[in-house]
Order: sequence, then structure tokens, then C-alpha cells
Amino acid sequence: MQYAAPTTVDEACSLLADNPGSRVFAGATDLVPQMRSGRSEPSAMVDLKRIDRLTSVSHADGQWTVGAATPASDLTHNAEFVGMYPGISEGAGLIGSDQIQNRSSLGGNLCNGSPAADSVPAMIASGARAVIAGAGGQRTVSVADVVTGPGRTSLADGEFIVEFEIDDAPISTGDAYLRMTPRTEMDIAVVGAAVRLTMDGDTVSSASVVLGAVAPTAVRVPDAEAALVGSRLDDETLAAVAAAASAACNPIDDKRGTVEYRTQVAGVLAKRAVVIAAERAQKEPDLHVTNTHQLHRQRRADRLLVGRLHVAARCVAR
Repeated sequence: MQYAAPTTVDEACSLLADNPGSRVFAGATDLVPQMRSGRSEPSAMVDLKRIDRLTSVSHADGQWTVGAATPASDLTHNAEFVGMYPGISEGAGLIGSDQIQNRSSLGGNLCNGSPAADSVPAMIASGARAVIAGAGGQRTVSVADVVTGPGRTSLADGEFIVEFEIDDAPISTGDAYLRMTPRTEMDIAVVGAAVRLTMDGDTVSSASVVLGAVAPTAVRVPDAEAALVGSRLDDETLAAVAAAASAACNPIDDKRGTVEYRTQVAGVLAKRAVVIAAERAQKEPDLHVTNTHQLHRQRRADRLLVGRLHVAARCVAR
């Protein structure tokens, strides 16, 4: 097996074209465990972290551009990005341990194709786009169209994600991501829920609701979105959101959670994420979580909340 570390996108495309059966990686936090578990080795491993474009984060002309190999820790420590997209930051901050987050990336989390990927629902809810490169040039697709099933993507042989494009959130917009796991840390989501809301005073003017770990791919919930738009988030609306989220589920039944359990928890998480997103949308921008110390305090509080939620959800599921 060969190892290569290109420094440009074009060089990486050439290496992939010249080495059939090769694989790209950023942090290799999924690739290495897969190889150790017995999967066949690629003919060549192409390390993308030396390509500046893939590890940079920039904000210009109303758009964020996030390199696909940017470490998750770079995003969770970027005060401006966290302030604009706390939901995406929450998802990125749940990819493994603090140590792993120095290697893991949004691109790797997406292209691994796991239905339980933490950063993916929030990226879809925020309308993120993936810029894909290959021997035939570059193309841009919605993040929602990248994963086609567990461990499968729409990328052709020799293609890889270069960066993500995320438009600035409209004024009075907030997002949130919650997940349920058997443990408070270092675990895979049994259910994940991302919500993005834009508010016009006390009324929801736009909504996105996306679930993770309850189907072969992340699932958008249009019935929940329809219930939210035009509402003032009264109890009836929140109940409709929960019901729509549960109805959208098509989960597996395994040792980590039954079909009934995941379906019930999806409704609970979706409703709670709506409330958090609405609170954030109605705050002034300078009151968002906008520095590293605040973010880490919020993450510790979220971990405690997830632990309590797990206990509560188990009781409700019974």
C-alpha cells in the first residue's frame, strides 16, 4: 500500500486517477479502524490534510466556506462560526473525543456514510452544499444528496469533497442539534435531530427539521416543517412536530435501540430541538454562544442534558 500527501486539489485528482482502488482520508478516524477490523487495504492512501483549500475556513460575500478536511476542533473554536451555526458546531463537537476532534472533519463524517453521523443533520438543515472534485472537474451538490445509504455515497471513483459552502443564516434564525446516546460521551447516536428556524417576531417563517440514525440516511421531515411555519410554537404545534418526526422514522431494531424506542425518542428530540432553535433565533446576535469558553460550558451542560434525556426517554418509551 502506498501513501501520498498531495498539496493541491489537481495533484490529488491525478493520484486517484492513476491509482485505481485508492482512498482519500483526512483524519483517518474511520478508515484506520475499518482496516484493522479486516477490510481490504486500498492500493494507495491519499492524505488530504496538506491541501490548504481543504483545511481552511473563510467567510466572505454572505457565505462560509469550510474545507472538507478541517478538524472539527477548528470549527468548535471558531467564535464567529459557532455564533452563526451553533447547531452544526454542536454536531461537529460530538464526533468522538476531544482528541479525535483534532483529526475528524465534516467531510469524513459525511463520506463515511453512517446514518448516525452527528454533523450531517445540522448541515442539511442549514442548506449546506458540497463542492466535489474529480478527474472530470468540479461539481456542487446539496449535502443531502451525498449519502445514498449506509456506507455508500453518490461520489464517483476518484472523486472527493473539497469544501462545504454554507450561506449566512437570515436575521432571526437559530439552529440546534440534539442526540440521544446510551452514554453521555464517546458513543454513536441512537437518534439525532437538527432544527433550523427563522422567526418573524413570535411566528415561525421558515423551518427545517432533519433526523439522523432513524433511517438508512438522514431524513428531512416536511410534515414537521409544515406544522411549524406560520405557528407560534404552541403546545399543539410542538405535539404535531413530535408526531411527524416519529412518523418519518424507518429505523433498525438492534441492541442499541428498538424500533419503538428510536421512533418515540425522535419525536421527543425534534420537539426539544425546535424549542432551542427558536430561543436562539429570538436572541440578539451578540448573545449567541460566541467564544470558546462559552462553547465548552454549553457542551458540558448539553452532555448532562443528554444523560437526563436518555433516562426520561426510556421511561417514556416504556
